[in-house]
Amino acid sequence: MISSETSLYRILVWVALGIGVFVIGSVVFDYLGGSDDEGMLNYRRGNLRLEDGLFKDALVEFNQFLQIHDADPLGYLGRGLALVGMGENDQAMEAFNTALALDENLGAVYANRGILFDRMGRHEEAAQDYRRALELDEELGEGPGWLTRFFRNQWEAPPTIRDRMVYLEKELAKPPAERLLQVPEIDEKQRSYKLEK
Repeated sequence: MISSETSLYRILVWVALGIGVFVIGSVVFDYLGGSDDEGMLNYRRGNLRLEDGLFKDALVEFNQFLQIHDADPLGYLGRGLALVGMGENDQAMEAFNTALALDENLGAVYANRGILFDRMGRHEEAAQDYRRALELDEELGEGPGWLTRFFRNQWEAPPTIRDRMVYLEKELAKPPAERLLQVPEIDEKQRSYKLEK
């Protein structure tokens, strides 16, 4: 014979599971296709492709998004990130500059353009962009949280743009012969910053 406490417990477990499935299903549906806004699915798929390292596929998605939303700076940010991943630095710089021309208050664009400047050896400009990014969005200096690092299988926190800015400013204050501005094994750990819609 089942007691009333056991029966109530089972009911509560099933209700909790049902609510959990509903909430997760709603979030996934809304993120991947529930939006009525034409092109948003391309934007979201582009961000997912970036996470998977599928930069050419991400570029296709962001280009399709920009065909519909040609004045959306976040589309150009995504396009720039895909181009950076493909090693197309000049085109990526053009995309970041276009994003900033459309909205000069997007800290994530400055952060990513700073990373690109850094990789191109343009360290003074990188430090300026890192500083501007942090002025606009202080959270960018914190880097990815533990959950994001968990999903990336990244147990150590990577250097943040704040860390890199402080380091660059310290090195740039030294005489040119004493500067150490690039350490490839550390620099490669720096991650891009994207924005969700």
